[in-house]
Amino acid sequence: MEGSADTEEPPLLPLALSRFHISEEFGFLLPDPLTELPAPYRPWMDIAHELPQLITSHQLRSRVHQMPQLSPQQLRGREELHLAHLVLSFITMGYVWQEGEEGTVQVLPRNLAVPFWEVSQALGLPPILSHADFVLANWRRKDPSGPLEMENLDTIITLPGGESLRGFILVTLLVEKAAVPGIKAIPQALGATLQGDEESLHRALEELAGAIEAMREALRRMHDYVDPEVFYSVIRIFLSGWKDNPAMAHGLVYEGVSAEALAFSGGSAAQSTVLHAFDELLGICHRQDCAAFLLRMREYMPPAHRAFVEQIRGALSPRHLVLSSGNARLRAAFNRCVSALAELRSYHITIVTKYIAVAASKAKARRAELNRAGPAVGKAPSALEDKGTGGSHIFSFLKSIRDTTREGMIRA
Repeated sequence: MEGSADTEEPPLLPLALSRFHISEEFGFLLPDPLTELPAPYRPWMDIAHELPQLITSHQLRSRVHQMPQLSPQQLRGREELHLAHLVLSFITMGYVWQEGEEGTVQVLPRNLAVPFWEVSQALGLPPILSHADFVLANWRRKDPSGPLEMENLDTIITLPGGESLRGFILVTLLVEKAAVPGIKAIPQALGATLQGDEESLHRALEELAGAIEAMREALRRMHDYVDPEVFYSVIRIFLSGWKDNPAMAHGLVYEGVSAEALAFSGGSAAQSTVLHAFDELLGICHRQDCAAFLLRMREYMPPAHRAFVEQIRGALSPRHLVLSSGNARLRAAFNRCVSALAELRSYHITIVTKYIAVAASKAKARRAELNRAGPAVGKAPSALEDKGTGGSHIFSFLKSIRDTTREGMIRA
């Protein structure tokens, strides 16, 4: 098994994107991920391809118990490791949440826990489903030579949620894809700042602002592809972790790995490297509690992406050149970036309101009706009603980071 958790730090400038496993075409997305593992790992793939049916028929746990314990030693290269992590993370989420939040398990069985831990260690990722699996490594083109557009995209592994889950993953993927010109502008902006090149910095900032605006447009498509009730009542629990979650207050024992229960956060948009990189470039400073949560979410990023953010953090921010230059045109371009970032975060609040707050309110109303009518059936998860799947108190967190982004504007 070849690990890829390379911790060697590239030189600060120039920031060669490829050194950080960042693609000129795909950004932080894994370029054209593998869709099948080698033959010895067929037992994993067979279960993974049947996950929605196995979970809804309550058969996944028994299938996992019958699964042979496979060693990841025959996996070769980062692509095979990423697919193995994707597969094992989806199986793990299904295993834990198959019976809902009131039927969770305390132990992940050895034949799943040990290989999942070993693959995670090789990649430098935690042993839980994260944004790096759910979105970055979970896509394929129907026509391999066709465009990266919704009609030509599909997921590799799925869970209950049908077309809404597919839409949620792929719209998020398209938001990541929209960010690519902005990611490519980062080395240009840092280089221009270091050289005091105001014209080059202006061009880079305009590229960045355009990319952030395109991300917001891509996010709008969530309304077209994701049903709020399905997201809240079916999908969301499978993104939930076992840290800061009342439904699994004691964490999860990974049998054969640790006798003590371990706690990991669930999947979260805060695990996307994109906005961390943009925040660091623009010198956005979030309040202490939010900054601490965001810093913890970096532990769920591929190590090379995390290193990229840290390199930006250690560089001279374009903010310094904008302030020292007194150039009104440069200041306007910088402020366009900050404004676009704040607007993107405001729009994310709109999405979360629809898909979590309003959906939670409707779910509560349905529970009240069911309680009056008799025993509860088809109960929507309630443990995280006021929290994100990553464990943050969602609205106070989102509003705070939106407000501190706005504070990053440079006044004339």
